[in-house]
Amino acid sequence: MTAIAQGRTRRTTLLSAMCALVVTGTGVLAGCSEDPDTGTNGVGKLPADKIQSRTRAAAESAEAVRLSGTVVTNGRTYTLDMRLKSGGGSGSVTSKGVAFGLLRIGDKLYLKADAGFWNHADGDTGAASAGKLDGKYVKVPQGDPSYKKFSGFTDKDVLLDGLLTLHGALATDGHHEQAGTPTIRITGDKGSGGTLDVSLDGKPYPLRLDRAGGAGTLTFSSWGKNFTLTEPEKNETVDYGKQLPSS
Repeated sequence: MTAIAQGRTRRTTLLSAMCALVVTGTGVLAGCSEDPDTGTNGVGKLPADKIQSRTRAAAESAEAVRLSGTVVTNGRTYTLDMRLKSGGGSGSVTSKGVAFGLLRIGDKLYLKADAGFWNHADGDTGAASAGKLDGKYVKVPQGDPSYKKFSGFTDKDVLLDGLLTLHGALATDGHHEQAGTPTIRITGDKGSGGTLDVSLDGKPYPLRLDRAGGAGTLTFSSWGKNFTLTEPEKNETVDYGKQLPSS
């Protein structure tokens, strides 16, 4: 929580306590109805469509972000924990109880998993092949069907553009809090089209997204905090060839 947010929380707590204990001649302590947008970035006073525009602009301009949570697509649930920036990204993906790591630096995409992952490959890679790939960074050929699919999990612009969308009529849904940071919530079709909590502290970054139709929940953090992507060592890397086992 930032110092600004901490100060706002302390002020709100103190005010609530005073309101509970003290009354004026009219029965209400002056100031008890403090404007929740006081001291914020001001987007809470905007209409929902303007808030959405501001948060998209903030997300696009940020150098980096951490994204975690679940995404449901084509009937399959993926649990993500990714750090993303313009030049690539890294992190982990889990689906159907099978986990694997992804690392993309520029056009180079690597997939890292244990032998159990490779043993799930269609047609069976065989224990020997799976053992050779166990714990290694396997370079994904750009012509392989999995390249486009998996590289999307490491592409900040593509991923955010696809995720930060609410469906239906937009509206605001009050002031809330995410991980100690005050937020304004916007909804699509009264929530059935998704909900998005936008930070009222600093830049109006998206902090939490509940996707339409129960298609997953994601949280966003570490906005603008750059990180280093490091190429794996040669002895940690396997070049499988033109196509990976189908998994």
